Amino acid sequence: MADLEAQYLQVQTTTDSRAEAMELSRAAVESRLAACAQVAGPVASTYWWDGAVERAEEWLVLLKLPADRYDELAAFITERHSYDEPEIIALPIAAGSTAYLNWMREETRPADPAQGALGRPAGPGATLRATRSRT
Repeated sequence: MADLEAQYLQVQTTTDSRAEAMELSRAAVESRLAACAQVAGPVASTYWWDGAVERAEEWLVLLKLPADRYDELAAFITERHSYDEPEIIALPIAAGSTAYLNWMREETRPADPAQGALGRPAGPGATLRATRSRT
């Protein structure tokens, strides 16, 4: 029987500006809470807010990470996001290439101070980072 608990997630949120989306993405990846992030948009959003239907142009942020980093990433987004109630949705990654999933795990490990300023030794991950299509 297959393991039903996802080991990897794609988390999404939206922002009201490209600048905020890019900054959230950069900060999450730099903090090793996500291995990579993508920003897409603008997207047209329709939603209920304060008892009325609203429409807005938003930017979609997609973040990929091991499931065990979700709680930290959700808290990070909540703290830094400009919305009162930001969208934070996690979708399971059911399958992926072994190399890519290993890369995601490696790039989101908390930094080990004994390993230097970047907290990562050079190795297979460095080769993977050199390829263009990581996200």
